[in-house]
Amino acid sequence: MAEVIQLRVEERIPELEQLERVGLFTIVVHYKVIFLLESKKNPLTSTLLQYEINVLELVKKRREHIKYNFKREEIEFPIVQRINGVFKRATNKWKSDVQLWLSHIAFCKKWATKTHLSKVFSAMIAIHPDKSGLWIMAAKSELEDMNSSESARHLFLRALRFHPEDKKVFQEYFRMELLHAEKLRKQKSMAEEAEMDLVRRAKTLMHTLTVVNACNKVLFIKYTFPSPLGAEFIISLLNIAAIFDFTKELQDTILTDIQSKYTEDCVTWDFLARRELEKPSAGEELSTAKGRASDIARREERCSLVYEEGLQSLNTEPMFTCYAAFCLERHRRKTNVQELKDKREQRLQGVFQRAHDSSMLKEAFYKNWILLAAGDAEGVARVAMAATLRYSQSVSTWTLRLQMLMQLDSGDLKTLFKEALECISPKESLPVWRLQVQWSTGSQSPEETEALGVLSAVPAVAMEMKECYLDWSSATGGYKKARKTFCHQHVLPAPDLWLGYIKEELGTRGQPENCGMLYWRAMKLLEGESVERFVSNYTLLQTGHL
Repeated sequence: MAEVIQLRVEERIPELEQLERVGLFTIVVHYKVIFLLESKKNPLTSTLLQYEINVLELVKKRREHIKYNFKREEIEFPIVQRINGVFKRATNKWKSDVQLWLSHIAFCKKWATKTHLSKVFSAMIAIHPDKSGLWIMAAKSELEDMNSSESARHLFLRALRFHPEDKKVFQEYFRMELLHAEKLRKQKSMAEEAEMDLVRRAKTLMHTLTVVNACNKVLFIKYTFPSPLGAEFIISLLNIAAIFDFTKELQDTILTDIQSKYTEDCVTWDFLARRELEKPSAGEELSTAKGRASDIARREERCSLVYEEGLQSLNTEPMFTCYAAFCLERHRRKTNVQELKDKREQRLQGVFQRAHDSSMLKEAFYKNWILLAAGDAEGVARVAMAATLRYSQSVSTWTLRLQMLMQLDSGDLKTLFKEALECISPKESLPVWRLQVQWSTGSQSPEETEALGVLSAVPAVAMEMKECYLDWSSATGGYKKARKTFCHQHVLPAPDLWLGYIKEELGTRGQPENCGMLYWRAMKLLEGESVERFVSNYTLLQTGHL
């Protein structure tokens, strides 16, 4: 290994001397580089690679500083070649390290070594054919860096053989074919504008363009529609085609097939409905705010009609979810026209009500429904009750209902708290217990509030409630009541509470003789890391450092 390292160092001496002669490096830097290279024990380590790259960056900066642009073939080229060689030996040794391959690719792109770039990509995808992202990266490199549409097409076709149902691969292949067609169109246009005698070439390009467009359609029909990839994937292809201004016929073909073959998917109806918002409208109405609002209202009405048509043929929860999400999105848009606001709110409430009546309204929408009825106490109570009936075991739904009723100060909250604790899982009941303590503190007698401190049978919830009970005792009865409460609680796992109690006993109002008993109780009841934390903090307290 030492002989190999020495050989590598000796190979660098001519270029280092050249750097010294042209003034890019000094003799000190020259010897420092040699010394550091000799200190690298393994010629394939990442530190060696990084060091070589740093030397290359330093040469670049020195060139810019002294404005010296000559002898690049004698200086940078050997360094770049050597780094590529180190990368090649490293990837041959650690073939499974994808990050190493990507680092080599990044280096090749930065230093414009295109001849190496294609070879690196070919070797990488030969070793990692199961990673579709690498195939896409290689094809994009051929298209963008090497300007070779044919090579990119071959790579995508090979990728589809390895990943026949990978949506991303086909989307990028579809995009590449359209980019290639656009490139041919631009070449044809440039030939016509220059008025050159290129009729033959133009005809060839036109023929190629026709073939490419035909291939796009054939590939689209052959590879997508028979496969169970869903409407969402087909819509993504339509969105890609919409980027290009020459794909009107292709877009119409895709849209027709979506409408005829994917009507059983709610994504189709959602897409068709939202397309109504993008359709052009009469320009004379858009000069005033009221005219623009009327135009938006008509568009939203057309969207609503498409959703209604979808519900007639597909009366499912996902369909209602798409409809409700659209209405909620439009309702959140700001407008100064009250009539448009009222229409949006009315439509949203109607969709929520119909979805609830069909037992197809998702839990997340009930919160929006409750907030929509915030000005009406009876409406809030009705919607909140409907939510808890539909999702009777949901902690968040019960919490929302109880919070809204507490704000409105309506309903028999004591009965509702009891009902909520019966419906939900005891292990998840802590938020409801906290709300009950908050409500009881302001609305019930101290005796009833005190009784809540020890009701829960779940240990984790009981501990939290005991801490709340201790805080409440301190706030209402002062130090003596808090100490009495603490003494009656048998398990308080937090070390900070024990230390806080000991501090109080060491204070002016406390009884220092109780500290030993408290320390013994804490050591008996605490477990694991809590014991270590308590002992260390107690020691700091005893020495006056806490």
